[in-house]
Amino acid sequence: MDTAAVLGFALACVVLNIVPGPGMMFIIAHGISGGRRSGVVAATGMASGVVVHTVLAAAGLSALLRAAPYALDAIRIVGGLFLLYLAINALRSARAVTPAEPGRKTSLRRTYLSAVLTNLANPKVVLFYLAFLPQFLTPHGWPVSTQILILGAVVIVIGLVMDSAIGLMSGTFSALLLRRPAFERRLKRLSGAIFGGLALRLLTDH
Repeated sequence: MDTAAVLGFALACVVLNIVPGPGMMFIIAHGISGGRRSGVVAATGMASGVVVHTVLAAAGLSALLRAAPYALDAIRIVGGLFLLYLAINALRSARAVTPAEPGRKTSLRRTYLSAVLTNLANPKVVLFYLAFLPQFLTPHGWPVSTQILILGAVVIVIGLVMDSAIGLMSGTFSALLLRRPAFERRLKRLSGAIFGGLALRLLTDH
């Protein structure tokens, strides 16, 4: 593995992070409903999920999933059901909001764990390690597991920086709107709609 390959991979990761996907929408939804801190914590949870994916890929799980592709369907269904649960919770929270009593925000710990689980249940991340990352591995030099860990670290750092920026922006937008209480219910509904759309996409995507 040479420097040029790592830089090329890093550039590809930047491009992939710019394109809106389930992870980005998840972070935006939490930034909108919970503010800047919630958006950044969601981004950190996503990065933590990528850490787990990287370690498992280096340990050989990618080869196992390639041999048993139906395991991806199980991951996809679990992820979709979990996002559906988040959508229902967000909509119920919106219904509880009144002008005199703002809705209860999700705890940062719960936001973090939700982000980790959502990332782990996203089959697109698994496919990234199955199909995209191996293109930057070289058969000579460092062991393949070491190369996967290095490239995984690149994914984690770039994703954390860009996703945190997105979480901060969505949280700032939310904070500005929440100065008017009537907007909180609408923002909760919007985050619920995002979670529901992600669930539908995950459950119907093959």
